[in-house]
Amino acid sequence: MSAPAAKPSRDPSPALDLSLPWNPEARLLRWLTLIWVVLGLAMLFSASYPVAQRITGDGLYFFKRQLIWVGLGALSFLVLVQIPLRRWFPWAGLLCLLGIGLVWATQVPGLGVTRLEASRWLDLKVIPIIQPSEFLKPLLVLQGAWVFGRWFHHPRWFRCVWVGIFGISLLGILTQPNLGTTAICGLTLWIMAWTAGIPALTLFGTAGLGAMAAVLSILSKEYQRRRILAFLDPWASAQGDGYQLVQSLLAIGSGGLWGKGYGLSQQKLFYLPIQYTDFIFSVFAEEFGLVGSLSFLGLLSLYALVGLRVMMRCRELPIRLVACGCVVFLVGQSLLNIGVVTGALPTTGVPLPLFSHGGSSILAGLITAGLLVRAARESEL
Repeated sequence: MSAPAAKPSRDPSPALDLSLPWNPEARLLRWLTLIWVVLGLAMLFSASYPVAQRITGDGLYFFKRQLIWVGLGALSFLVLVQIPLRRWFPWAGLLCLLGIGLVWATQVPGLGVTRLEASRWLDLKVIPIIQPSEFLKPLLVLQGAWVFGRWFHHPRWFRCVWVGIFGISLLGILTQPNLGTTAICGLTLWIMAWTAGIPALTLFGTAGLGAMAAVLSILSKEYQRRRILAFLDPWASAQGDGYQLVQSLLAIGSGGLWGKGYGLSQQKLFYLPIQYTDFIFSVFAEEFGLVGSLSFLGLLSLYALVGLRVMMRCRELPIRLVACGCVVFLVGQSLLNIGVVTGALPTTGVPLPLFSHGGSSILAGLITAGLLVRAARESEL
């Protein structure tokens, strides 16, 4: 009599993994994230108080709203560090498609919210206004890790479909328009693909298409062309298109070596626009000077080095790519933001992760950090 057919194997591991020990990398990343968030809250309090007092009559208005989103982000962080990453991979594709759909929904009249010549926000009526492109970032990391991490195991049609879907997601962000977020999302996916060993022809082909799309966007949007010209010589239009960058440079330069002191920034007093969101680092540099700025860059460097060590210790390629994507989004976007406010890069609407005001940004940042810490915990499995 023949033996009975073997039953399909099933993963017996629980959805929550409370027994997995915390290795040194995971512990250090957790503490660095906490320091980053606390420092960001302190800076937001200083940068937003004058404008909140003037606009709403409550100097703590933006700070209190940020606290609520930090609380939601902290809860998400605590849950994510306990869930095995392999539990997310079967759902990552569906969640990614949902995120892409929300990004494109910003172009629908009545749903999309336009601010400063851009439709990047979504009003679903039943929940607060959100910025879908921020929530798409960790979803791109998860699905990118699954697609690129098993690239040579997936059939050709699957690979072609998902490369196309990733392209559609970037196009959706670009049409808002949001060139900075498009660039950081595209760069993250490209670095993840390069880390996974995707053929060079595919990498250079997609990079070329991305560069062409960026050039076409700049040529077709007058305000983006003006930003480029203002970046090249902001002092030539110090009262026009270059005003924001000039005020940012004045804030950074006036900070000197040690800064003016916490809460003593002058540029935040209605000289520097959006000083509590995209240009919050300018206020930080003015109040804490060169020493404080280099200290923050040191924190970013340490975060990146620990993330790189996690990548090197990961045995499974998809887990390694999750760590890679999270590091690029958190550290890479931070460097992009700092490059913009210091005049090293053209002005783009990219927030400073875990610093800038914005519920979608802080929640997505803490979700991304939670995925990175979870990858660190699984790096020795």
